[in-house]
Amino acid sequence: MLHTNLSTRPFYNARAVQTVLATFALLVLAVTLYNIVQIVRLTVQQRSLSASAVQAERDAERLRREAATIRARIDPKELTVVAGQAREANAMIDQRTFSWTGLFETFEATLPADVRITSVQPRLEQNGMFYVGVTVEARRAEDVDAFVEALEKSGTFHNVLPNEEQLNEAGLLEAVIDGVYIAPGGEVAQPTRASASADQRRAR
Repeated sequence: MLHTNLSTRPFYNARAVQTVLATFALLVLAVTLYNIVQIVRLTVQQRSLSASAVQAERDAERLRREAATIRARIDPKELTVVAGQAREANAMIDQRTFSWTGLFETFEATLPADVRITSVQPRLEQNGMFYVGVTVEARRAEDVDAFVEALEKSGTFHNVLPNEEQLNEAGLLEAVIDGVYIAPGGEVAQPTRASASADQRRAR
């Protein structure tokens, strides 16, 4: 028996070809959608970074102007004095004649509940005595007086006097307390006649 293919074109599996083409099209579509999403995301991110960079540049320029204004207001003479006092204080600290730990332990033990310390400024006077200026805030003058008395009784302060008392914007009494600081185990330096006169004038 003779078997002959009478068709003019060979037989193809059209369904398999269509499946392959559909799968490839879906793959291309998925890759395209992914690329579009990434492009949109990167575009949004780039715009955000550009806006942040512009804002950062503006802030930097503003801070430069503020710094220039502050530098213009600084008195070179006052800055020299402050730098000198800081060097003297650091020298005393290096010699271990001044202890920040001991000082703040004294404050913690003597500070009344209604008094708050806002700044501490140590300084070495020409007479060899070490003074500490303490700026405090309180509701009543009696609280400031109680703090002064407690410092005197602590044994680490001498000739403690409040001065420059005034009301601040919050309605609290702001005062600067100044006194001779005595390091634990140390002795108070004896003032000269000129320094004793200055202490008497300060007391008045």
